[in-house]
Amino acid sequence: MLPRYLSPRVNGNGLKATMNPELAQTILYCLFFFFLGIAAVLGYIQRQAAKRAARLSQEAEAILDAARREAENRSAQVVLEAREKSLAIKADTEREVVAMREKEQARDRKLDAREDQISASQDSLRKAQRGLESSQNRLAAQMRTLTEQRAELDRLVQENQKSLERLSGMSREEASAKLLDSVHADLEHEIGAAVLKQRRELTNRVDNQAREMLLTAMQRYASAHTADTTTSTVGVPTDDMKGRIIGREGRNIRSFEKATGVDLIIDDTPGVVVVSGFDPVRREIARMSLEKLIADGRIHPSKIEEIVEQTGQEIQQFIIKKGLEAVNEVNVSGLHDRVIEMLGRLHFRTSYSQNVLRHSVEVAFLAGMMAEMIGMDGDIARRCGLLHDIGKAADHELEGGHPKIGADLLRRNKESDEVVHAAKGHHDDITTEHPYTMLVATADACSAGRPGARRESLERYVKRMEELESIANRFDGVQQAYAISAGRELRVIVSSGQISDERAAAICRDIAAAFEKELTYPGEIKVTVVREARFVSTAK
Repeated sequence: MLPRYLSPRVNGNGLKATMNPELAQTILYCLFFFFLGIAAVLGYIQRQAAKRAARLSQEAEAILDAARREAENRSAQVVLEAREKSLAIKADTEREVVAMREKEQARDRKLDAREDQISASQDSLRKAQRGLESSQNRLAAQMRTLTEQRAELDRLVQENQKSLERLSGMSREEASAKLLDSVHADLEHEIGAAVLKQRRELTNRVDNQAREMLLTAMQRYASAHTADTTTSTVGVPTDDMKGRIIGREGRNIRSFEKATGVDLIIDDTPGVVVVSGFDPVRREIARMSLEKLIADGRIHPSKIEEIVEQTGQEIQQFIIKKGLEAVNEVNVSGLHDRVIEMLGRLHFRTSYSQNVLRHSVEVAFLAGMMAEMIGMDGDIARRCGLLHDIGKAADHELEGGHPKIGADLLRRNKESDEVVHAAKGHHDDITTEHPYTMLVATADACSAGRPGARRESLERYVKRMEELESIANRFDGVQQAYAISAGRELRVIVSSGQISDERAAAICRDIAAAFEKELTYPGEIKVTVVREARFVSTAK
């Protein structure tokens, strides 16, 4: 079977297939119209592209025309703005020039006025100079007149002196000396007799009254003295416990010293461990903590920190309790909590083996009694006496003596001027401004100096006094040295003929430096150098 568009054809070689002529013609027509359509489409596309290109060209020319017009407008606007700015600058410049011109004119007017004033002043000075010259001429004339009068008076006086000398038979110097000696002798005798009489009477009366007052106050306050001393040693049952306190490679003792702030001394002394530290409260915390650790037996860094913290809280409560007990005992109210705490710390502070808190209570009672006897306020006196040594609770932490530290502490906590001054001046370090300071100083001396107050042997006391006096006597020019106030003060008398005031001040500093270098003592030692000059005359 052949397709329809093929038809069979017979030739010499046999049967072959040939295309139908009509169908071939139809195909040709189709191809012709197909290519004709393509040509028409291409022509249409070309015409559309030409139209689009023409339209785009027109739009571009329109955009360029618009940009050109906008640029022209912008340039005209810029020129206009520039012209306006230049006009504004020109106007500002003209105003500045006018202002400067006005300032210059005002300055010229001021200068003209000042020149007028200077001219007027020069005229006034010339007038004053002429008046001064005339005054000088008058004064010179008066001086010449006075000189002539003085010469005349001197001549008359000399004539009178010569007349008196001829009549009395003595010269002027002899008469003056004789008159002065007579008047001086009479006055000295009368004044000396009156002064000595009044001094003896006043001394006797004051001594009797003071002695009676002090004895009465001390008899009324007859409390037993307890000389509590802070223990710095802790008993250890065995040497093995010392090794446990030290710990492996010393970690336990390092932890203990770091937690308490003290030094722990462990040596060959059997059964004893020494706790060393300047702060008595820290030393007590360390002692109690070590005793608890030894009793517990478990000694390691964490346990040490726990025991030390617990003991610190207990000591803090104990301090506040002791402060409140002292306040209630003396019947003083209105104290700040910080002052009560510092007062309780004095329980752990000793001075020459005397408990400072008990000493403060004694001083408070004695000062209050003496104040009531002489008509002063006993409550203020007891308050001053109780707080006079408050600085000893912090003198190991701050610089300066306990009077200054205590006064600063009380001033910061709003205490009255009487209380502050008593704390600062009870050792006569400053000029006494309040009578309560003298009462506190007297009560302080009574409490510290009465028998049994301070546990110190007579031999040791005498030895310390001799050491102070011997160190002072080593210096050239020292005549006498006296240790007073239980060794807290040294009075030195130097020769006025050998030692000047400047040298006396240097000797005072050298003696104090020698004490600091050679002696060990609690508190402070006050050195007073007196340059004594004596004049003796005998009446025959």
